[in-house]
Amino acid sequence: MAAFVKFVNAKIRSNATLDYLCSTHFWGPVSTFGIPIAAVMDTQKSPELISGKMTGVLVIYAATFMRFALAITPKNYLLFLCHSTNLAAQLTQGYRYLDYHNWGGKERMRG
Repeated sequence: MAAFVKFVNAKIRSNATLDYLCSTHFWGPVSTFGIPIAAVMDTQKSPELISGKMTGVLVIYAATFMRFALAITPKNYLLFLCHSTNLAAQLTQGYRYLDYHNWGGKERMRG
């Protein structure tokens, strides 16, 4: 059985596309895409539900890991795309939070 596993692994690793699809460089970002998908979906919810502190933390997180995705070798553009999508969604949420709580959005919604 061990010989078979070694054979299959060698076959996968000899094909660049299969090697990439079986790597953490692919599956890490794919599994992490749940965060920006949830953030984009949250932009349709009421701004009174937004946590300003958590949004701020997620902006810093997304920006940090965008940088990380380009700092590693080889560069992971899929991870960069994941975190840049998250950054855009979090900045949108941050704007919605500030508009609602600080710039008169609460009064406009009630008005």
